[in-house]
Amino acid sequence: MFGKRLRELRKQKKLTMKELGNLFNLAESTISGYENETRKPDMEIIKQFADFFEVSVDYLLGRTNDPSPSLPEELEDPEISVFFKDYLSSPKEKQEELRKIWEIIKVREAGRKPGDKQK
Repeated sequence: MFGKRLRELRKQKKLTMKELGNLFNLAESTISGYENETRKPDMEIIKQFADFFEVSVDYLLGRTNDPSPSLPEELEDPEISVFFKDYLSSPKEKQEELRKIWEIIKVREAGRKPGDKQK
């Protein structure tokens, strides 16, 4: 299934095997081997292909017919997604600070008993 999906995606982008290979520093024969399923790519190259073609790894591997990477349902909540977008666009130092704050909250919550009021 991987080879078939790779071929379809490559053709959708109007790339030859040689052109795709050049983008990933792979020989044309390697791409041909993947598409004909005579060679198996390692997981790192599969992830790179998924990112390049903007599909999920599961789609490339034939585990799903939905090509779009899926998010957990909770992350589709607009308030939560804004938080993650803000987090991802923050400098690394801010991200680290937010992780520490979250750890403090988790530790504090772990010590609470059901029915306790928040402080």
